[in-house]
Amino acid sequence: MVCNRCILMIGQELEKQELQVRSVVLGEVELENESLSKEQFDRLDASLRLMGFERIDDKKAKLIESMKSLIIQFIHNKESSERKYNWSTVLSESLHFDYNYLSNLFSSVEGVTLEQYIIKQKIERVKELLFYDELNLSEIADKLGYSSVAHLSTQFKKMTGFTPSALKKSREIDMERKSLDHISE
Repeated sequence: MVCNRCILMIGQELEKQELQVRSVVLGEVELENESLSKEQFDRLDASLRLMGFERIDDKKAKLIESMKSLIIQFIHNKESSERKYNWSTVLSESLHFDYNYLSNLFSSVEGVTLEQYIIKQKIERVKELLFYDELNLSEIADKLGYSSVAHLSTQFKKMTGFTPSALKKSREIDMERKSLDHISE
């Protein structure tokens, strides 16, 4: 689950299946009664697949999804005055694991480094902010914790093949944007 609509959809589906929900947050659902029957799991899995989701019960897969959700939350949803995050600290403190372990696990399973994933998320956020044309490039760089507009522009061009200004002018941005759950592909 990567957005508030996803959380809402999952919550509604769980209620529809009469499962008692303790909490639904990005990437994680906690039920009051965690011991469901095989039939309940099968029914839940089928309905989640129809909505484009899947239940993850492997601990390492859950940890990776937690990392992704946390990164997405910080880059796409967090409204904070402090934009420069030490990702190793944020991830290790939030998930209670050593950063090297998290980084190695992520890379081995996802086939991309954690740093590359963070950069891809930031670039998608830049595309979104450029598309809505509410902030200038300097404000976008500041909002996403870039040290300068030049750093943002260099990273953006490396990832997309366009400068932010060229992409904004051409309006190809609409075709270039990806949904959040497909960014690592």
